[in-house]
Amino acid sequence: MAYRYRRGISLIGLIYILIGLYVAWVYDYITPGLLRDIAEALLAVLLWFLVLLGVDLHLG
Repeated sequence: MAYRYRRGISLIGLIYILIGLYVAWVYDYITPGLLRDIAEALLAVLLWFLVLLGVDLHLG
């Protein structure tokens, strides 16, 4: 009998991560400035060709 293994995160794992994010936000390990910097970095990685053309992807 073939078993299919489910890849991904379980409900318990998701709850654990969400609680961790909340605690990090409350204790100022995650700040709006950090989120903005991460968003800018993700945009630069995904839209790297625009960066090469001189487009400014800074959000602030």
